[in-house]
Amino acid sequence: MNCPFCSHYESKVVDSRPTDEGQAIRRRRECISCSKRFTTYEKIDEIPLIVVKKNGNREPYNRNKILNGIIRSCEKRPVSLKDIEELVDQIEKQIYNTMEREITTTLIGNLVIDKIKDLDEVAYVRFASVYREFKDINTFMDEVKKFLSEKPE
Repeated sequence: MNCPFCSHYESKVVDSRPTDEGQAIRRRRECISCSKRFTTYEKIDEIPLIVVKKNGNREPYNRNKILNGIIRSCEKRPVSLKDIEELVDQIEKQIYNTMEREITTTLIGNLVIDKIKDLDEVAYVRFASVYREFKDINTFMDEVKKFLSEKPE
């Protein structure tokens, strides 16, 4: 960090504390050369995440879309909002851990399908019916049979 007064490249940290919002660290520094003090802020550089839709369109990632889809799937089911939010947190963590700047809706949907199975079976079938765009009852039954065959006894 160069001193804003004399441009010397060395300084020492005199005080360090989080900002009020907790989104950054405020550091008081003292220049080794001129002894003047200055303040710097350190914050996480968030990488914008872009979602690539099935039709090729791109849009910014929106956590609420996943949350709302799962809430709709869990409607009238004994699933708490806290459990749903924890599920979305897990999915979001996996998405960001890919370290990709662009992620497909297919990958997001598959992550939701994998996680929602453990949350509620009916919610899983509801989400799968919309996500996998079942064309008829046979396709729907095939998915249910597949789910039942994978389910541990």
